[in-house]
Amino acid sequence: MSDLFNLTVEEHADYAIIRTEGYVNNLGGERIGEAADQLIEQGVKKLVLNFEKSNVVNSIGISILIEVIEKVVDVDGRICFCFLTKTIEKTFNIMGLTQYAEIYETEADARASLA
Repeated sequence: MSDLFNLTVEEHADYAIIRTEGYVNNLGGERIGEAADQLIEQGVKKLVLNFEKSNVVNSIGISILIEVIEKVVDVDGRICFCFLTKTIEKTFNIMGLTQYAEIYETEADARASLA
């Protein structure tokens, strides 16, 4: 499994999109967490995490995503995931992430829900 991971952040007026590419392990999770922390510090309360180019999230990556969700909830924000594989979606459901985060098929659907 390759440890290569990249992310991009696209900021909008009242939300931001974090797009991931690669394996969301401890390193990928930490990069997502750092990006989310910076956005929250800037006052962004709505996040879309696009996993279109990430097919695997390990347990450490999930634990960091839980921390991100908690931080978003603490600021009365919203977080959405999109383009999850069926396996990742099932894992997120089992782990309880979907109690506090929303899942959408596409980024457009996630963005529309934040409007």
